[in-house]
Amino acid sequence: MTDDHIIVGLDIGSTKICTVIGEVAADGVLDIIGEGTVPSDGLRKGVVVNLERTIASVRQSISAAERVAGVEVQAAWVGIAGSHLKALTSHGIAAIRRGQEITRPDVERTIENAQAVPLEANMDIIHVIPQEYVVDGHDGIRDPVGMSGVRLEVDVHIVAGAQGPLQNLKRCARDAGIAVDGVVVQALASGLAVLNQAEEELISLLIDIGGGTTDVGVFRRGQLAHSAVIPLGGDHITQDISQWLRIPPDEAERVKKRYGVALPDMADRDVELEVSNANYTTSLSTFELAQVIKPRVMEILDLVKQNIEQRMGALELLAGNVVITGGASLTPGLDQIAIDRFRLPVRIGKPEGVSGLVDVVASPAHATAVGLVRYGVQHAPFEHTKAARPDTPSRIMGTIRNLLKDFF
Repeated sequence: MTDDHIIVGLDIGSTKICTVIGEVAADGVLDIIGEGTVPSDGLRKGVVVNLERTIASVRQSISAAERVAGVEVQAAWVGIAGSHLKALTSHGIAAIRRGQEITRPDVERTIENAQAVPLEANMDIIHVIPQEYVVDGHDGIRDPVGMSGVRLEVDVHIVAGAQGPLQNLKRCARDAGIAVDGVVVQALASGLAVLNQAEEELISLLIDIGGGTTDVGVFRRGQLAHSAVIPLGGDHITQDISQWLRIPPDEAERVKKRYGVALPDMADRDVELEVSNANYTTSLSTFELAQVIKPRVMEILDLVKQNIEQRMGALELLAGNVVITGGASLTPGLDQIAIDRFRLPVRIGKPEGVSGLVDVVASPAHATAVGLVRYGVQHAPFEHTKAARPDTPSRIMGTIRNLLKDFF
């Protein structure tokens, strides 16, 4: 196996930065061979606000993954979130000459016509995802190449991002010595990691509750058909606890992870917690803590439902199931609240279908990073995602190229 078969996913989040290194084995199985996770405090709501801190954390995360994998990373696929992302659905049409079969260039021309939509001057297109094709009025076609017809149509899901946040995110990777193979919205990456084969045949709602934001994706037959970013996440639960108890955010985060549940009925009323700050010491029950957590969880889920129903109609009639992932999805009872709010089957999603360091990445918190690796396997020639062994000439030349990009 050569290093040409190595793919790297870099999840730069508001609370953590996670690097996952994958290798495509001879039998086609994706082996996870490296992982590195470090705290992040240079982003707010998915957007870089402190370049130096973020670059330093990216370096630490990549170094940790390199040590485990025994390779030196040269390039990575980078996840992106943030309320600056905009998503829309567009329709494209192209005429086919009579008597001619539909070719791949015809498909590409139809997609190009669909993405010719007006966007703000400061927006760059990140994804153009075809949904289904229509040939002479007949819909539900996944691949029209080779078919006969005179009119080809397609619906595409377009995701665009503001140029400033996009460039800042890429710069964090480049200044850490990593070339950017591509940028992928987190909802798409997480869906690739956690949706199983049966769910890909349905219309599934994917909710990735991160630290600063909640990423939403509706997948139809395995394709991302709708996406959105809700500007609330697990950090807001921590802030609620911090303000209510008047304790530092890091202490509130510890209390949340150790004792927090989303449903008061699940809390042990006999368990009393003692918390203190510089001025006073107080105690509370886990039941009271749950009463602080539940309203924020309900707000996040209600905003997700509201977004879907405004764009696509009644959720209960649209989707067949809900998959919740991301670090905050580990809060006990959150799935029960989701069942009540959505009235659909709900499960907590973690990365599936990989081998290697399965136990290391078998957590919802790793969904985006593992999904980025999967995206790279599906979309990039292996030579463009190559990882070099330490101290090789290719590593040195890659660093020089990255430095030159900053000047030209």
